[in-house]
Amino acid sequence: MKKIASVPVFLLLGILLSGNNIVGAQQISKFDSADISTDTLYQELDEVVITATRVKKRIIDIPYSVVRLNYVNFKYDRKIGANDMLSSVPGLFLQSRYGDHDVRFSIRGFGSRSNSGVRGIRILLDDIPESEPDGQTRLEALDFNSIGRIEIVKGNASSLYTNAPGGVANFLNDLDFDRSSVVQFNHFGSFGLHKNGFKAAVKTEKYRLLTTYSYVNYDGYRQHNNEYWHILNMALVATPSAHTKLSILGYFVDGAIKLPGSLTRAEFELNPRQADQRSVDRDEKRITTKGRIGIRYEATFGGDLNNEIEVTAYGTIKYFERTSKEYRIINRYGLGLSARYINKSMIGSRHNEFSVGADIFSQPARTEYYENIQGKKGDQIQQIESENIINKGFYISDNFEIVKKKMFVLLTGRFDNVLYDQTEETLPSRTDNRPFKAFTPKLALNYKLTPLIALYTSFGWSFDAPAANELGSPDPAALFNQELNPQESQNFEIGIKGSRYRWDQDFFKRFIYEATVFNIRISNEIIPYEVLGEIYYRNAAITNRMGAELGAQLEIYKGLTFALTYTFSRFRYLTYEARTIVIDTSGNFIETDKDFTGHVVPSVPENNVYISLTYSHPITQQLNIFTKASYQGISGLWVDDGNTDKTKAYNLLNGLVGIDMKSGKFNVMVSGGINNLFNEIYVGFTNTNSANKRFYEAGTPRDYFVSVNFGYTF
Repeated sequence: MKKIASVPVFLLLGILLSGNNIVGAQQISKFDSADISTDTLYQELDEVVITATRVKKRIIDIPYSVVRLNYVNFKYDRKIGANDMLSSVPGLFLQSRYGDHDVRFSIRGFGSRSNSGVRGIRILLDDIPESEPDGQTRLEALDFNSIGRIEIVKGNASSLYTNAPGGVANFLNDLDFDRSSVVQFNHFGSFGLHKNGFKAAVKTEKYRLLTTYSYVNYDGYRQHNNEYWHILNMALVATPSAHTKLSILGYFVDGAIKLPGSLTRAEFELNPRQADQRSVDRDEKRITTKGRIGIRYEATFGGDLNNEIEVTAYGTIKYFERTSKEYRIINRYGLGLSARYINKSMIGSRHNEFSVGADIFSQPARTEYYENIQGKKGDQIQQIESENIINKGFYISDNFEIVKKKMFVLLTGRFDNVLYDQTEETLPSRTDNRPFKAFTPKLALNYKLTPLIALYTSFGWSFDAPAANELGSPDPAALFNQELNPQESQNFEIGIKGSRYRWDQDFFKRFIYEATVFNIRISNEIIPYEVLGEIYYRNAAITNRMGAELGAQLEIYKGLTFALTYTFSRFRYLTYEARTIVIDTSGNFIETDKDFTGHVVPSVPENNVYISLTYSHPITQQLNIFTKASYQGISGLWVDDGNTDKTKAYNLLNGLVGIDMKSGKFNVMVSGGINNLFNEIYVGFTNTNSANKRFYEAGTPRDYFVSVNFGYTF
């Protein structure tokens, strides 16, 4: 509680330090970004993002917490998993299961319940949902050599996006290049990591074409943990006229990863890199082939060009093989459509921005079940299931200027209709369905103390329907768990964001900061539990989440930048009684009723600290050097609702250096680094509520990486 109480002091400090020497947005835009350290926690607050409000808007004008990272922020980094680039974002907790792309996102506790993939946070790739229509997301399609910027919306975004109680992460391909170029990149690291590929960018007067291809191979630091991936991304943007744009966006992914499973405490202490023997015997793995193609039309029209329209249509094809208790083959085909209209006008002497939009995503699927014979598919089909998930929704938004150039109110609301339909085709033939509907409004206020300091607050509701895999029933006689209800919450936050610039001094020239306090009350929180190695889900009664997020960045002296982020989380079950599976001394599974009221929500650290010190310096116009040292401290995680065990806190120290050299049209960039410098052994991922107490998966040991990129600009 003392940490939360200190937040107003931080806010006051930010206001005082801002002083009166504040420059306007036009002056900022003239600032040479080459002089800014590339380890920026936030880009300049006048930068435009679209994810937060689904309308292009400056970060300083958005009444909640938003982060934008550009490629320059992470171009020297490891760039394999999202945690390599996003660990510095306050409020975002990332757990990499195997040191690769498979990263669990958690924002304000949303997403922490997912034991595989991302849940509770909407993931977009070029503004197109990478999340399934049920909200589940896997990140195989993300190639960070292709990504040009990342926009993170922290906190409740359900009034604009479906399945987004924790926020939105939008990964956008690098289409802002000024000249045609080609880059061949090479990345090598510990545990057999190598990533090779190319990036080609072509620009003409009317067209932009981006193509990237990557091949990734990784042996992994645990047994039974190797993987490979082919990732192809393409984006074509045409501008037929000054006020219209047509984009074609696509990707193809093919690869496989073997899964080592989770360990008991005794197994982890004996050898944290070993695999669960059951996972080895089953040869548990994920084989994935998927692709997507999208077409987007954008136009601005009207006498004052104050109207905008955007329509996006996309299709997906997905083929999966999954081995666990059985061998599954899954075929999915998806069709989606998104449309939005924006009008900017004056009501009296006040600015008003109104928008309305709709989304629909339908994904039929067919799953074949076979016997799993040591990782091989049996000859006979044991079961066939057909399903269809349809997610439909529409939203409205209005942003009105209450006090001229000072105070704005943003009203948003969304209606969602999610339908699950499933048919078991093998005998005994049966069908089942679950519909979920909800309207989620939100009210937000933004008050600008100065052009570059803003106070903001918001209150709204969120709605999160269970994912398809969460609806699985522990009762073999049922297809869907009819007792599992949607998770609903009331969300409140208040915060401040701002910056200070003083160009007339060498020391402490630039200071950027943001602080947010939030309180969330959740009804029917969806909680995972395990029975005989299978994961099922149930509703807790009422949960309260209270916390604070702080972020600050100070340019100490000409390219030497200090950054600090801190997240405090106090999450408790207010009332929660549930039937639990326990194991007696003879190894028998016994059902018992447990009261978890007052317990700490598992898999979320109470304290998360990130500190970095970076130095970027142009030796000449053709040579730039970069170095960064970073520290992350994570407090222990409870592993289950019963709070029976807690992992140890851990501290990670990382370092990297880079050099960017240009000679005429040629460019060579070399970087290298060490992560987990002191080779700390820690639990990097918790398998929440495991009935047989397999909670523990090892975090990445000390690892090295080197990148060498060769580029040519036409």
